[in-house]
Amino acid sequence: MSKRKPKKVVPARRRANPAAELRQALSRRRKAELVDVLLELAQADRGVLRQLTARFDVAAAPAELVATTRQAIADATDFDKRDINRNFDYDYEAYREVKRNLSRLIASGQLRLAMQLSLERMKQGSYQVEMSDEGMMTEDIEDCLSALLTTLTECDLPAAEISAWCSAMLDNDRVGFIARGPLESLRNHFQAAAAR
Repeated sequence: MSKRKPKKVVPARRRANPAAELRQALSRRRKAELVDVLLELAQADRGVLRQLTARFDVAAAPAELVATTRQAIADATDFDKRDINRNFDYDYEAYREVKRNLSRLIASGQLRLAMQLSLERMKQGSYQVEMSDEGMMTEDIEDCLSALLTTLTECDLPAAEISAWCSAMLDNDRVGFIARGPLESLRNHFQAAAAR
Protein backbone atom coordinates (compact mmCIF):
# COMPACT_ATOMS: atom_id res chain seq x y z
CA MET A 1 0.00 0.00 0.00
CA SER A 2 1.51 3.28 -0.99
CA LYS A 3 1.58 6.13 1.41
CA ARG A 4 0.64 9.56 0.32
CA LYS A 5 3.05 12.33 0.98
CA PRO A 6 1.72 14.75 3.54
CA LYS A 7 0.58 18.00 2.04
CA LYS A 8 2.83 20.91 2.73
CA VAL A 9 1.16 23.83 4.36
CA VAL A 10 1.79 26.83 2.23
CA PRO A 11 2.37 29.88 4.41
CA ALA A 12 -0.28 32.43 3.82
CA ARG A 13 1.06 35.56 2.28
CA ARG A 14 0.71 38.58 4.39
CA ARG A 15 -2.33 40.30 3.14
CA ALA A 16 -2.08 44.00 2.70
CA ASN A 17 -4.42 46.07 4.79
CA PRO A 18 -7.12 47.24 2.35
CA ALA A 19 -7.93 50.25 4.56
CA ALA A 20 -4.31 51.39 4.36
CA GLU A 21 -4.37 51.09 0.58
CA LEU A 22 -7.63 53.03 0.44
CA ARG A 23 -6.16 55.71 2.70
CA GLN A 24 -3.25 56.13 0.31
CA ALA A 25 -5.54 56.37 -2.70
CA LEU A 26 -7.82 58.89 -0.96
CA SER A 27 -4.93 61.05 0.22
CA ARG A 28 -3.95 61.60 -3.41
CA ARG A 29 -7.38 63.09 -4.22
CA ARG A 30 -8.50 66.69 -3.98
CA LYS A 31 -10.86 67.76 -1.21
CA ALA A 32 -13.64 68.70 -3.64
CA GLU A 33 -13.47 65.26 -5.25
CA LEU A 34 -13.70 63.56 -1.84
CA VAL A 35 -16.68 65.71 -0.87
CA ASP A 36 -18.41 64.78 -4.14
CA VAL A 37 -17.81 61.07 -3.51
CA LEU A 38 -19.13 61.31 0.06
CA LEU A 39 -22.27 63.09 -1.13
CA GLU A 40 -22.76 60.50 -3.85
CA LEU A 41 -22.48 57.68 -1.33
CA ALA A 42 -24.82 59.44 1.10
CA GLN A 43 -27.44 59.97 -1.59
CA ALA A 44 -27.27 56.31 -2.58
CA ASP A 45 -27.43 54.91 0.96
CA ARG A 46 -29.51 56.41 3.81
CA GLY A 47 -27.33 54.55 6.32
CA VAL A 48 -24.25 56.40 5.08
CA LEU A 49 -26.22 59.66 5.12
CA ARG A 50 -27.21 59.02 8.74
CA GLN A 51 -23.64 58.24 9.78
CA LEU A 52 -22.22 61.35 8.11
CA THR A 53 -24.97 63.59 9.47
CA ALA A 54 -24.34 62.32 13.00
CA ARG A 55 -20.56 62.38 12.70
CA PHE A 56 -20.44 65.98 11.49
CA ASP A 57 -23.39 67.14 13.63
CA VAL A 58 -25.27 68.59 10.66
CA ALA A 59 -27.99 71.00 11.74
CA ALA A 60 -31.24 70.99 9.81
CA ALA A 61 -34.32 73.19 9.69
CA PRO A 62 -37.36 71.85 11.58
CA ALA A 63 -39.19 70.90 8.36
CA GLU A 64 -36.18 68.91 7.19
CA LEU A 65 -35.78 67.33 10.63
CA VAL A 66 -39.41 66.19 10.52
CA ALA A 67 -38.92 64.62 7.08
CA THR A 68 -35.67 62.86 8.03
CA THR A 69 -37.18 61.69 11.32
CA ARG A 70 -40.18 60.20 9.52
CA GLN A 71 -37.83 58.40 7.15
CA ALA A 72 -35.73 57.17 10.08
CA ILE A 73 -38.88 55.89 11.83
CA ALA A 74 -39.83 54.01 8.66
CA ASP A 75 -36.31 52.57 8.35
CA ALA A 76 -36.09 51.68 12.04
CA THR A 77 -39.40 49.84 12.08
CA ASP A 78 -39.11 48.13 8.70
CA PHE A 79 -38.96 44.34 8.72
CA ASP A 80 -39.58 41.50 6.33
CA LYS A 81 -43.10 40.13 6.85
CA ARG A 82 -41.67 36.64 6.37
CA ASP A 83 -39.75 37.12 9.64
CA ILE A 84 -42.82 37.61 11.83
CA ASN A 85 -42.45 35.88 15.21
CA ARG A 86 -38.67 35.77 14.90
CA ASN A 87 -35.89 37.90 16.31
CA PHE A 88 -35.31 39.82 13.10
CA ASP A 89 -32.63 42.41 12.49
CA TYR A 90 -33.53 46.05 12.65
CA ASP A 91 -31.75 49.32 11.90
CA TYR A 92 -30.08 50.45 15.14
CA GLU A 93 -28.63 53.55 13.46
CA ALA A 94 -32.12 54.63 12.38
CA TYR A 95 -33.27 54.34 16.01
CA ARG A 96 -30.35 56.54 17.07
CA GLU A 97 -31.27 59.08 14.39
CA VAL A 98 -34.86 59.23 15.63
CA LYS A 99 -33.63 59.92 19.16
CA ARG A 100 -31.08 62.49 17.94
CA ASN A 101 -33.67 64.31 15.80
CA LEU A 102 -36.30 64.35 18.54
CA SER A 103 -33.70 65.87 20.87
CA ARG A 104 -32.85 68.49 18.23
CA LEU A 105 -36.51 69.40 17.79
CA ILE A 106 -36.91 69.73 21.56
CA ALA A 107 -33.77 71.88 21.84
CA SER A 108 -35.03 74.18 19.07
CA GLY A 109 -38.36 74.69 20.85
CA GLN A 110 -40.38 72.44 18.53
CA LEU A 111 -41.92 70.38 21.33
CA ARG A 112 -45.25 69.82 19.59
CA LEU A 113 -43.52 68.48 16.47
CA ALA A 114 -41.50 66.11 18.66
CA MET A 115 -44.72 64.97 20.34
CA GLN A 116 -46.40 64.34 16.97
CA LEU A 117 -43.43 62.33 15.68
CA SER A 118 -43.36 60.33 18.91
CA LEU A 119 -46.96 59.31 18.30
CA GLU A 120 -45.94 57.96 14.89
CA ARG A 121 -42.89 56.33 16.47
CA MET A 122 -45.03 54.56 19.06
CA LYS A 123 -47.55 53.31 16.51
CA GLN A 124 -44.97 51.88 14.09
CA GLY A 125 -42.53 50.77 16.78
CA SER A 126 -45.10 48.89 18.82
CA TYR A 127 -46.26 47.12 15.64
CA GLN A 128 -42.65 46.04 15.09
CA VAL A 129 -42.46 44.78 18.69
CA GLU A 130 -45.77 42.94 18.25
CA MET A 131 -44.50 41.19 15.13
CA SER A 132 -41.16 40.16 16.63
CA ASP A 133 -40.50 37.12 18.77
CA GLU A 134 -39.11 38.77 21.89
CA GLY A 135 -39.64 42.49 21.26
CA MET A 136 -35.93 43.19 21.48
CA MET A 137 -36.38 46.74 20.17
CA THR A 138 -38.60 47.81 23.09
CA GLU A 139 -35.71 49.46 24.95
CA ASP A 140 -34.70 51.37 21.83
CA ILE A 141 -38.22 52.76 21.47
CA GLU A 142 -38.32 53.78 25.13
CA ASP A 143 -34.88 55.35 24.77
CA CYS A 144 -36.16 57.47 21.86
CA LEU A 145 -38.92 58.81 24.11
CA SER A 146 -36.85 59.48 27.24
CA ALA A 147 -35.73 63.06 26.41
CA LEU A 148 -39.25 64.05 25.43
CA LEU A 149 -40.79 62.61 28.59
CA THR A 150 -38.25 64.47 30.73
CA THR A 151 -38.86 67.73 28.88
CA LEU A 152 -42.63 67.43 29.16
CA THR A 153 -42.44 67.30 32.96
CA GLU A 154 -40.82 70.75 32.94
CA CYS A 155 -42.47 72.50 29.98
CA ASP A 156 -45.17 75.17 29.91
CA LEU A 157 -47.60 73.44 27.54
CA PRO A 158 -51.17 73.18 28.82
CA ALA A 159 -51.69 70.26 31.21
CA ALA A 160 -54.72 69.04 29.24
CA GLU A 161 -52.63 68.87 26.03
CA ILE A 162 -49.89 66.81 27.67
CA SER A 163 -52.43 64.53 29.32
CA ALA A 164 -54.20 63.98 25.97
CA TRP A 165 -50.83 63.24 24.30
CA CYS A 166 -50.02 60.65 26.99
CA SER A 167 -53.39 58.99 26.41
CA ALA A 168 -52.82 58.98 22.64
CA MET A 169 -49.37 57.44 23.15
CA LEU A 170 -50.86 54.69 25.32
CA ASP A 171 -53.59 54.11 22.71
CA ASN A 172 -50.98 53.86 19.92
CA ASP A 173 -49.06 51.19 21.83
CA ARG A 174 -50.24 47.95 20.24
CA VAL A 175 -48.50 45.76 22.83
CA GLY A 176 -49.52 47.74 25.92
CA PHE A 177 -46.16 47.91 27.72
CA ILE A 178 -43.84 50.33 25.93
CA ALA A 179 -43.01 53.20 28.34
CA ARG A 180 -46.36 52.50 29.98
CA GLY A 181 -45.26 53.41 33.51
CA PRO A 182 -43.68 56.78 32.64
CA LEU A 183 -46.59 57.71 30.33
CA GLU A 184 -49.25 56.84 32.92
CA SER A 185 -47.33 58.70 35.62
CA LEU A 186 -46.97 61.79 33.42
CA ARG A 187 -50.65 61.66 32.45
CA ASN A 188 -51.77 61.33 36.07
CA HIS A 189 -49.54 64.23 37.10
CA PHE A 190 -50.98 66.53 34.44
CA GLN A 191 -54.56 65.37 34.96
CA ALA A 192 -54.20 66.30 38.62
CA ALA A 193 -52.66 69.65 37.63
CA ALA A 194 -55.51 70.33 35.19
CA ALA A 195 -58.10 69.51 37.87
CA ARG A 196 -56.75 72.20 40.24
